[in-house]
Amino acid sequence: MNDDGYAISYKLLHGGVPVVTSDGIEVGTVDRVLENEREHIFDGIVVRSERGDLFVDAPEVTRIAERRVTLSIDSGQAQALPPYTPGAPEFRANPRAGRLGRLLRGGWKRR
Repeated sequence: MNDDGYAISYKLLHGGVPVVTSDGIEVGTVDRVLENEREHIFDGIVVRSERGDLFVDAPEVTRIAERRVTLSIDSGQAQALPPYTPGAPEFRANPRAGRLGRLLRGGWKRR
C-alpha cells in the first residue's frame, strides 16, 4: 500500500502532487489551489492533466496529504471534470517567506 503521508491543510499543498480518484487512478498533478479569499475557505484545485488544466471543486476532494490528493469521484466521473476557467483568487506557496512571513500572511503570493 502506498503511503500518502500526513493529512495537511490546502494552504500547505504544493504543486506537482499527484491527484488520484477514489479507485486509485491518477488524474494528473496539482497545479494551483483555489481559495474563496473573502470567506477564507478552500474552493478547489486546478489539476494539470493530459487533457489540459481541469477544475476540481472542493466537495470532490476527500483527502489532502503530503504526497497525494484523493478525490471522492471515480475514474469514470473524472473524465467529466470541466476545464479550468479563471474566477476565484489564486495563490502559490512562497517557501522563502519563513515562519514569521507565514504568520504575517506572507506565505502565499497572489497570481
